[in-house]
Amino acid sequence: MPAVDVVRRESFVVPTPGRGLVNVTRAIADVVARAGASEGLATVFVHHTSASLIIQENASPEVPLDLETFLGGLVPDGDRRYRHVDEGSDDMSAHVRSALTATSVGIPVAAGRLDLGTWQGVWLWEHRTAPHERRVSVVVVGAR
Repeated sequence: MPAVDVVRRESFVVPTPGRGLVNVTRAIADVVARAGASEGLATVFVHHTSASLIIQENASPEVPLDLETFLGGLVPDGDRRYRHVDEGSDDMSAHVRSALTATSVGIPVAAGRLDLGTWQGVWLWEHRTAPHERRVSVVVVGAR
């Protein structure tokens, strides 16, 4: 790989409707395109402790719903073991959900585009029940 000659950092805000997954693939791909790197790596980071990022199937609308159903059963709101409930019964469960998933993902850049698999997309997973605005940063490092 040639020497690194492209470094670009951008942030954007993702409005969420409340708990669930929001596809952010296009917004990330747009940052990669503006960076102008032919080959490299895009690192994506969410700046919150009650939301996360995942790479998951991008074709079936049932997948995000099933993921939320599974995680909801694994980490229920209002568990009596939680002491941290400052912002309601979904407060600590949102932090646990975030800890079980990821706050950042790295994606290869090839031929100037995100090198995702055929069915893959990048999703912001909102773990709180109320709508929020989540800040996401993308850093692209690569070569032209």
